[in-house]
Amino acid sequence: MTDKKSILYVSYDGMTDSLGQSQVIPYLTVLSQNGYDIHILSAEKPEAYSKRKDFIAKLLSDNNIQWHPIQYTKKPPIVSTIKDVFRMKREARRMHKEFNFSIIHCRSYISAFTGVYMKRKFGTKFIFDMRGFYADERVDGKLWNRSNPIYNAVYKYFKRKEKLFFTKADYTISLTYAGRDIIHTFEGMENIPIEVIPCCADTELFDYHKVDTAKVENIREELGIADNDYVVTYLGSIGTWYMADEMMHFFKQLKECKTEAKFLFISRDNPQIIHSLCDKYGISHNDAIVRPADRENVPSMIAVGNVSLFFIKPVFSKKASSPTKLAELLGMGMPVICNGNVGDLDKFMHDTPFGLITTQFDDNSLQSLVSQIDSLSSLDREYLRKISLDLFSLKIGAERYLKVYEKLTADNRV
Repeated sequence: MTDKKSILYVSYDGMTDSLGQSQVIPYLTVLSQNGYDIHILSAEKPEAYSKRKDFIAKLLSDNNIQWHPIQYTKKPPIVSTIKDVFRMKREARRMHKEFNFSIIHCRSYISAFTGVYMKRKFGTKFIFDMRGFYADERVDGKLWNRSNPIYNAVYKYFKRKEKLFFTKADYTISLTYAGRDIIHTFEGMENIPIEVIPCCADTELFDYHKVDTAKVENIREELGIADNDYVVTYLGSIGTWYMADEMMHFFKQLKECKTEAKFLFISRDNPQIIHSLCDKYGISHNDAIVRPADRENVPSMIAVGNVSLFFIKPVFSKKASSPTKLAELLGMGMPVICNGNVGDLDKFMHDTPFGLITTQFDDNSLQSLVSQIDSLSSLDREYLRKISLDLFSLKIGAERYLKVYEKLTADNRV
């Protein structure tokens, strides 16, 4: 009897990108420690790769993970992606002859082309780690305009491939229960195996117990935040999905009740984006502070706040979205104000309340949030942290991946 436990993890996101370091490597490190021979095939952006390749290579090597990077190409659109898919298939085929993979674990849609190819050619098990409804995200994010015949054709192509990925996968990974339930409504997919693994956080780093109080006080002083200021934080870039206008509208309402309120954006975004919104709502630039922070300093920046806020566009594709910042904020014992109709936020808020939630953004709805904000001070920090540990810790995520790996490698035993 042989027990094949060699795994190829295929990612179109680079390991030298921040996402690879926070949402891929930590899981695979745990899986490597549980007896799996892990290989990573990833597409690396040249600039990030040149800066971080030595650090990432050592990190992976120290954890007995073998890394096989290829170069990501960006131009020309579509053609460059086709080229990258071809190279990933070719490299996976070459590696399989040497390492005899039992599972091809594919992160998102572009990588899944390699998974289907390897399953058809070699019979390897295929995990479709979908990460979200890719084609719908491109449309909802206004990156693909379906009134354009080319983009409409591309959208339809990916929706056909999406069905293929779901039906060919031995297991699908969904970030949310809401996404899982939607997939199970698709024709012919009522019973496909799906494991729900949300975006998790490093709860060892995002731990309010470990924050240096003196460091937090220094940050407050540097940012001009007084001891009696009420600080709302926003963590991360504004990007495509976050409703900056509505968040500033909320802050305006809060400012009318709490004149000492400050809005701290822990972000690398251009401050002018935020200050333009301040001008729209008649808010002083001094009350909206924008500061970047390296990952190791983010917990101290979060600790400056009284509450954290994020509103995400409640579009169809976001039903499959799991905001990593939620796990990080709760790990810091920070109450959260957010909106519903996004991923599992409604479910989590109902089962384990961690703040305030709304589905509307008109004056009355935002004023209702403001009127309840003082109640958040009664939420125990240890209670909030426990939610993160129970739902979003890397340990929980890794255990669920391990369960899927064990099921599929058990099927390979002969």
